[in-house]
Amino acid sequence: MKMDETMTFEAAMARLEEIVRLLESGNAPLDVSLSLYEEGVALVRLCNTRLDNAEQRVKILTFAEDGTAQENDMTGGNSDAAH
Repeated sequence: MKMDETMTFEAAMARLEEIVRLLESGNAPLDVSLSLYEEGVALVRLCNTRLDNAEQRVKILTFAEDGTAQENDMTGGNSDAAH
């Protein structure tokens, strides 16, 4: 399976796990192992980017003393108040 920018996080993780199994087996020739390693590094970067993007979108829902819901980003900054 070739990696591309449209690959889902789950597909990238599955491929990364497959690469780890192949490398741990020790049965691949050196050039294949190097190619798998490079693909794995690219997949890790892709997964980290996807996780960073998801983290930016996550909101923490808290409730104010008056009972209204407030959305805060992960750093604690208040955005909109919801009722």
